[in-house]
Amino acid sequence: MAQSSGSDPVYWDDPYPIAILLKCAHPNVDPSEISHDDLYRWVIALEAFADDADAFVVERLEDIQVEWLEIMA
Repeated sequence: MAQSSGSDPVYWDDPYPIAILLKCAHPNVDPSEISHDDLYRWVIALEAFADDADAFVVERLEDIQVEWLEIMA
């Protein structure tokens, strides 16, 4: 669990801020094309991610993906 000094920490319950960070980290990616496995890896690799990597549920990944799609619209 890494914590960034430049942004607030994010947790599985923060789909919108996670989506914003993912959009910045992967600006040319279509979120609808990402597998849950890749999305999971990208979320836990975020510098601001401060939650337990194993505490996720698939619904959280789906929430993050929906938020990211809405940001891209």
